[in-house]
Amino acid sequence: MSLRTLDGVAVVGKRVLLRADLNVPVRDGKIADLTRIERLSPTIRELSGKGARVIVLSHFDRPKGKRVADMSLVPMAAALGEVLGRKVRFGEDCIGVPAQQVIDTMDDGDVAVLENTRFHPGEENNDPAFAAELASLGDIFVNDAFSAAHRAHASTEGIAHLLPSYAGRLMQAEMEALAAALTTPVRPVMAIVGGSKVSTKLDLLGNLVAKVDVLVIGGAMANTFLSAEGVGVGTSLQEAEMHATALDIVAKAQAAGCRILLPVDAVVAAALAPGVATQTVGIAAIPADAMILDIGPKTVADVEAHLAAAKTLVWNGPVGAFETPPFDSGTTALAKSVAAATAAGNLRSVAGGGDTVSALKHAGVIDRISYVSSAGGAFLEWLEGKTLPGVAVLGG
Repeated sequence: MSLRTLDGVAVVGKRVLLRADLNVPVRDGKIADLTRIERLSPTIRELSGKGARVIVLSHFDRPKGKRVADMSLVPMAAALGEVLGRKVRFGEDCIGVPAQQVIDTMDDGDVAVLENTRFHPGEENNDPAFAAELASLGDIFVNDAFSAAHRAHASTEGIAHLLPSYAGRLMQAEMEALAAALTTPVRPVMAIVGGSKVSTKLDLLGNLVAKVDVLVIGGAMANTFLSAEGVGVGTSLQEAEMHATALDIVAKAQAAGCRILLPVDAVVAAALAPGVATQTVGIAAIPADAMILDIGPKTVADVEAHLAAAKTLVWNGPVGAFETPPFDSGTTALAKSVAAATAAGNLRSVAGGGDTVSALKHAGVIDRISYVSSAGGAFLEWLEGKTLPGVAVLGG
């Protein structure tokens, strides 16, 4: 879809309400990963550099409409200041007097962060009155939080009806990458989908079989497909109640001309644990007392052969229990092959989802993928073919 972007928008002297995603991982009271904040910085630098007064709105965690001290955005504001290398002001609320007082002290080019929008029940309820209070603080609204765009909340969707609204540079880049992957892709198009349960990715699989030429199914969800086809999978995690659904997906893929690739061999063990004894066996020879925990080398070679012919790749989910070596081998091997094809200019690769991002980092190739989305749920819903409210409202 066409988006209204910041191209040609005059922002000097304007109060720009920038919806960001500062919902970063925090462990032991410290921010564990600055990726989302770093990806936000180009939009802030551009707006600030053009003389806008940049007022950042964001949620953090799930305070359920109440003020929760350890869910404050104070640490995120400090981290943003460090990333930008400048002072970032902080408002102790996102509406009312505390917010207005901070905004009133801002000069052109200044940056401020307002407190967690989810401290108010009107945020997640998309309450018109709350959206209006937010809108009263600004002249222009810019949404740069694609990762929150699948929720019709006051600060992502409601406010966009009340102010001139545009996509930020991160939102723009995300949508352009996704469009290149599935809307207007260079074919052949290949998808790798992993994860544990078919039931959580039904919509995704159903949408992809109609859009891609080759669909690789890995992870524990592949066990469900294999078992549905009569393959003994030992003690492997699988969903017996989803067998009919898996066969239906296979039938839909055949009707759409989409080839589904399932494992032809696997790395198995008696338990998922570090240092456990493993063996690699053909998919028809899974021991009754063992579980499938990774794809085997023949499966890797099969996927790589199809990858060599592909021009576009979408990846969501690891193909093995990569968090526990040696069951990271299959995912790591594929990640390196994808990175090599991308670097050689033969493949446009788009990956997303929390586990996928972690797996690409683990493989040391995250910087060699065409585009890696940190959006999580929004990325998945877009792949499922769903309309994202926070994006739709920015349509040009």
